[in-house]
Parts: sequence; structure tokens; C-alpha cells
Amino acid sequence: MTKKNATARLIHFLVGLFIACLALALILALAVPIGFYGMAMYLSPTLPSIQEIKTANLEMPLQIYSSDDKLIGQYGNRLSLPVTFEEIPKGLTQAFLAAEDASFFQHSGISIKGLGRAVTEVVTDDESQTGGSTITMQVAKNYFLSSERTLNRKLTELFLARKIEDELSKNDILTLYVNKIYLGEGAYGIRAAAKKYYSKSLENLTVAEMAMLAGLPKAPSKYNPVANPSRALTRRNWIIGRMHELGYINKAQHDEAINAPIGINLYQEKLDVNMPYLAEMTRSALVNRYGEQVMHGGWRVRLTVDSEAQKAAESAILTGLVAYEHRHGWRGAEANGEPLEKFRRYSNMSPAKVTKVNARSFEATMPSGENVTVNWSGMSWARKYISADRIGYFPSNASQIVSKNDIVRLIPTTNGNWQLGQIPEVQGSLVSLNPETGAVRALVGGFDFNHSKFNRALQGWRQPGSTIKPLVYTTALEKGYRPDSIVSDRPIQVGDWKPKNSDQRFLGDITLRRGLYLSRNLVSIRLLQAIGISDARNLLDEFGLDKEKLPTTLSLALGAGQATPLQMATAYATFANGGHRIQPYFIEQIYNYDNKLLFQANPQQACALCFNEQLDAVNKKLIKDYEAKIEAENKAAAAKDESISAKDNATDKKDAELKAENNDKIAKDDKVLDLDIYDASPYADRLKAPVVQYVRAEQAPRILKPRVAFEMADILRDVVQRGTAVKARALGRDDIGGKTGTTNEAKDAWFAGFHPTNATVVWMGFDQPSTLGRREYGGVAALPVWMDFMKAQLKDTPHQWVSINNRAKSKKQKQSIIEMMDEGAAELEDDTADEVKSAKPVKTTTQQRKPPAPEPIEEQIQNRPAPEKPKPSRTDDNNPQNKPLSATPVARMPPMPE
Repeated sequence: MTKKNATARLIHFLVGLFIACLALALILALAVPIGFYGMAMYLSPTLPSIQEIKTANLEMPLQIYSSDDKLIGQYGNRLSLPVTFEEIPKGLTQAFLAAEDASFFQHSGISIKGLGRAVTEVVTDDESQTGGSTITMQVAKNYFLSSERTLNRKLTELFLARKIEDELSKNDILTLYVNKIYLGEGAYGIRAAAKKYYSKSLENLTVAEMAMLAGLPKAPSKYNPVANPSRALTRRNWIIGRMHELGYINKAQHDEAINAPIGINLYQEKLDVNMPYLAEMTRSALVNRYGEQVMHGGWRVRLTVDSEAQKAAESAILTGLVAYEHRHGWRGAEANGEPLEKFRRYSNMSPAKVTKVNARSFEATMPSGENVTVNWSGMSWARKYISADRIGYFPSNASQIVSKNDIVRLIPTTNGNWQLGQIPEVQGSLVSLNPETGAVRALVGGFDFNHSKFNRALQGWRQPGSTIKPLVYTTALEKGYRPDSIVSDRPIQVGDWKPKNSDQRFLGDITLRRGLYLSRNLVSIRLLQAIGISDARNLLDEFGLDKEKLPTTLSLALGAGQATPLQMATAYATFANGGHRIQPYFIEQIYNYDNKLLFQANPQQACALCFNEQLDAVNKKLIKDYEAKIEAENKAAAAKDESISAKDNATDKKDAELKAENNDKIAKDDKVLDLDIYDASPYADRLKAPVVQYVRAEQAPRILKPRVAFEMADILRDVVQRGTAVKARALGRDDIGGKTGTTNEAKDAWFAGFHPTNATVVWMGFDQPSTLGRREYGGVAALPVWMDFMKAQLKDTPHQWVSINNRAKSKKQKQSIIEMMDEGAAELEDDTADEVKSAKPVKTTTQQRKPPAPEPIEEQIQNRPAPEKPKPSRTDDNNPQNKPLSATPVARMPPMPE
């Protein structure tokens, strides 16, 4: 009986336990969805709008081109090229599904099986598992959330995934995913990754390449085929196996893909010409105005600078600096016994380690491992440097110059030999402008950008010395003086100041013309006394100098203020163009990634009448030249196709096998790529600008009377023909003018010169002002650089000179004078054209040349300076810089950067 009672109690307990478990299960079954949706209702108000992620932004590097379409600079390494669902190849979709979410089209945004793996990852911090995020969850994370590994972030991701599934179709979700996912090497999205890793469009990818890309989202650095090819290959092959397992590919496709090499053909743009000073000033100007995102907007910026002119300018500066170093002696080796790899190349100067010293030569090893010999002719210049004014005797043997294991610099010569060199301590800069428009034709900021990024052409405020005298003399001419007016060159004393001429001589009464072309200091001082310092400063401000940096004393006549080479070039352009104040600019056009014109400069012209009269003819010629260029390119492409076809027909089996064996090697050379297959290579992304069509230009303001401009230009021509720049007569031209400039103790050497088609200024000096040497006048240090550059620029240029006639039919009138820098500008009131009045500060203005009847463009540039406050986070949706970067032709040009 007792046994039966015990059995009954056990059965009763088990039944009760079963009922309790069933009740608990029922409660849990109800609690989980109730809790889930309760949490969803709690989080819903804080979740972002799904409509915000309907589009992805294009991101491509900023490219900078010369006026002759040579790529000279590129900034930004982010690639993002959005695609539509219809543009995604079916095989690529299958590869991503196999790798990331095979049940994507079946689940509702959350995978229960994957969620278990995700919770395990969070609890154990085990990164070895595959994770549980569906494609929808990854979209939620990539567009809205951070990558932190917390349970709270994962729950938010789950609710967002459900919200996305409710509001978007599966096709939309997949499209968002493949456009946003980071795939390494700066590539965001599948189209960018196909371009980055294979230089291909999506439709040209093979199964193996699709699988490689699909393997990257899990860990873009770990499975990167560039950095970790073996790991990448293993994961690629696993995905190929999954694709076969899921029935996406057949056995033959599987085997072919498994046996395929990695075959990377990395997207690597190469500059046609490296011009870093120009590229950096362009980048800086655009970033200052539009923000950092401009470097990822895919813009193609064309400058006013011709690459050949720029190379000539850089070569002239380098030659002048090396010549100065030779005049002042050898400072010794850079180091001794140091590893050669510690030293980098600057300009054309390669580091080398001396391995053997002979009597009148030495041998050295280059960074490439090449052994070279420097003969006596390449080192005999190296007299010992003692000071800026003293050098030692000429050496008699090589051991007096170098020792074994010395690190020295070698320069290649035109005859194939090597010359001993040294990195210059002196610096130089050059600015060349088109005096009709202000377009920058060449600009050199220093010896080498990698050695010093300081741009002396724009940022180098130095005393202009005697180059300022023509501006002072012009004020006198405006007030009624004439070139033959008599001015005293006798001694003068102002208080305790007793200025002197550089030759310590006095010429008595001489003409104003002679006083300038002989650069007589005392004549300049007396003229400034007569015309008034205030009026002179006002006119210098109109020329483009900053009045706040000009002294209010008579030392102004000798160049005691401060100016940049760019400002001096702007001032001298006024003499070359007949008296008009042009505004320097350097950005000619801006195009978007699709080669649509966004901006085109329309500078005020020194003779707008002349330009506008020729406008129709110029535009017709541009169309004709463009059509001829396209026809020539088409013929060249057709000829190339015929050549390739002929070669293919003649190729036998053995050649084909050799070609296959060397396929990877050949693929690395962009020049031999089959552009029908590798259709997303850097070549495909080059600027292909449509034909340019100009519109009518406006007249630049006149600041000098035509007669005054002509008379001053004529006096400056005398400076070359019989004055301090007589050395320039070696160019064999009588249609050039200019002025030498040397400051106290020869701390700065200048030459500012012009031709009616070109205004160019050269400066040389030390960054920390100190004497160049007692004989280093402007005519010795700077003038030869100017001559070297202008020789090439004036080749085949017909003889012409500044006209005394007012070809622009312009008048001096009330006008706004544009300053080059942000601080700048002065408004000149001149109703009578006979009297210069005080200048008043006004805001900077700029000009543009608008394209004819542009179609509406989907994006717009905010025409405003970039804010100076700290830049907000890239993930901040309220940050306007995170909006799609775009532009329409705007009303102002980017300013010259300070």
C-alpha cells in the first residue's frame, strides 16, 4: 500500500512539473515577443529615419591637371562609386550571399541561428567565429551605428534591421549593403573595390574575382589580397566552394575559379608630372573654401599653368640655386658612415656613399646599388666655404673634398656624367603671370617641396628693395612728372638718417629716367618727398601690395616694406598691360567625376574689348581643334586595334603559353592592359573635358593713365638696355623691361621683369634673413634665373611692346581694387583720372567665366568660406560636409591661398 501511494505521489509530482513547465514555456513564448516589441516601442523614437540611407555618396580622389591636361597632383584615397541593383552582376550577388548571408531573401532581417553566434561573440569576445549579422543588420550598422562590440549596440542593430526590412525591399537593402560595405584599400562598395583591386568594371569580373571581393567584408585587413595574399586565397576558395554547394556555379566553373591566380591589378594612379607646390596650393584653396570632403568628391581641377612652362621655371630656379652654391663654396659632406637609406632624394640631387677616393676622382654607390664615378670636372668647383663673403682656394685633389663613407649629393649632367652637389641653404621662388588676365603661368615656391613645403611665392613676405622704385616713380608720373624731369642725386640728410647710393657716388642733377634705370637711391627719396608718402602708399596698394605692410617713412622709396613675389608680379603686370590692375588666379576649370563642367574662370581682362572682338573666332577655333583632337584619338585607337588584331593572328601556341605564364607581370603595367577588360583603370578616370566655350569678358580696372604706363614701361626697358639689368640684353630682345632689387646687406635679391605677354618675378634669399654675400646683387643672383626662364617663354614670340594708345578704351573711375589675399582690397575713388585719393578697405571680389547655358546639375557647392571651427565628425548627419559634394558654376573663384 505504501508502495502504491509513493508511486501515485511521484506521478502527481511529474504531472504537476510537466504542467508547470508547459505554463512556463507558454509564458516565455508570450514574454519574448511581448518583450521584444516592447523594447522596439521603447527604442523606436530614437531610431533614425530609414529614408536617410536611400542614397550613397560618390567618393573619388581630387585630381589636379595642368592647362595641357597633365596630371600633376592627386589627393584622397577613398573610393566609393554607388551602383543600382540592376547594375550588380548576378554572380557577384551570389558570391556575397554565399559568404555573408545565404538565407538573405528568406529571413526578415534577423537570423536566429546567427543571433546565437553573435551573443556568444559578445560574451566570450571570441573573434574567430563568423558572427551572426545578416546583410540587413550590417546595413543598419554601417549606416547608423559604430563598430563597438556591446550587447546594447547589438540590440539596437536588431531593431534597426527589422525597421529596415519593414520599409525597404530586399533589392534596396542589398544595394545599400554593396554600396557602403568597406572592402579595404580605401574602397567602399563593390564598384570601388573592383576598380581598386582589379581595375575592372563589375561586369568584367571573373567568378574568382567576385569571390575574392565577397571575402573582404568579414575582415578587410586580414583577408586583403594585397597585404595577406595567402589568407585571402584561402577565404576566396572557401567562398567558391560555398557557391558550388549552393548551386550558384557548376563544377567546371568551380574548378576554373579555384585554379585561378589572385591576379591583382591594383588601381594606382601615376602622375604625369610631379608639381607639388602647385598641387598643394590648389588643394589648400579648395579645402579652405569647401572643407576636407573636397578631396573625396571626384573633382578634376584644371589650372592655368602649362606643364612645360612650370618645368622651365623649376629648372631655372634649380640652376640659379646651384650656381649660387658654386660661387660660395663646398660646405662638406652631409654625413659620414651613416646608412645611405636614411637620406632621400631632393630635386635632381641623389644621395650617394663614397666608396673610394682617387687622386682626381671618387667612386660612390647610389641608392639603387649602382656604382658611379665622379670625375674632376664634376668636383673641381668645390672650394671650401668660409663665410658668405669668403671661400678657400681651389682644391688640387679629391681627398681635399670627400672621404670614404661620406654621404654626398650627385647631380646627373647632360653628357651622362655626374657632378658633386649639395642641398642649397639658399632658397628661391618664381611667379609668372599673364598680364592680360592674371592667369598664373608658372609658380615655384622653393628648392624642393619635400625639403620645405613653405611656398615662398605666396607666403614669403620680404623687403622688395629697389623693385619697388618703379611703383614710387609711377606715382610721380601720375602727378605730372615726366621721364625727362630733373631730380637731384646730391647728398641728403633726413634727421639723423644719411642715405647713400650703393656705389657711394653722387651724380648731381639727373633725369628721372636715368635715376631709375641706374637705381639711384637719393633720387628715389627726393621723389617720394615731393609726391607725398601717403599718396605713394595708396597707389602701391592699388598695384596689389598690402598698404599695412608698407612703412610711413621715406625708407619706403628704398623698398623697406614687405611684399610677396606674387604681389610684385601683379604690380609689374600693370606696366605690361598698359595700366590695368589684373587679379591673379590659377584655377581655370573644375569638372566633376563625369566630366561635367562645374566652374570656369572669367577673369577681368586688361583689354576686354580686344578679347570680346575675337570671341566668336576663338570659340570656333576651339571647337575645330577639339573635333580634330577627337578624330586623331579615334584614328589612333583604330590603328591600335588593327595592330593588336594582326599580332593576335600571328601569335602561335608557344607565344600564347608564354603570355599566359607572364600574365601577372604584364598586368602590372597599365600601358599594356587590354582596356576593354581593364576598363576601370586609372587611365579610364582621367579628365576628358568637353570643348571649352568662352563668354564675354569684363574690363579690368584702370589704375594708371595710358601715357604713364607707357612711359614707365619705356624707362624699365632702359634698365635692360643700359641700366642695372644690362645682362638681359643677352636674350637678344629689345621688347623686355624690368628692375633689379637688392636689400640692405644683400639679404634679398630680386628681378621683376616683363614682356607684353608675360610678367615674371624672381626672388632669392635665405629663409632666415642673412646676407647672401656682398656681391650678390639682384642682377647677379636673380636676373640669370629670370633670363633662363624667359628665354624659353619668349621663343618664337614676335616682337611687340606696350602701346601708348588706350586700346581698351577704359578710363580711370571709381572702382573696387581687388587685393590678392583675404585681408586685402582697396577701393579707389578717381573721378577725374588726374588725382589719386585715399583707399578704403572693401571686401575681396572675384571673377568667373560662366559656361553658356549650363544644364541644372544635381549637386551644389555652398559658395562660402569653410568654417574655422573644429571640423565635426564624419558620422554626424547634421554636418553639411557629409552631404554629397557637388557644384554648379559659382560666382567667385577660390582665392589664392595665404
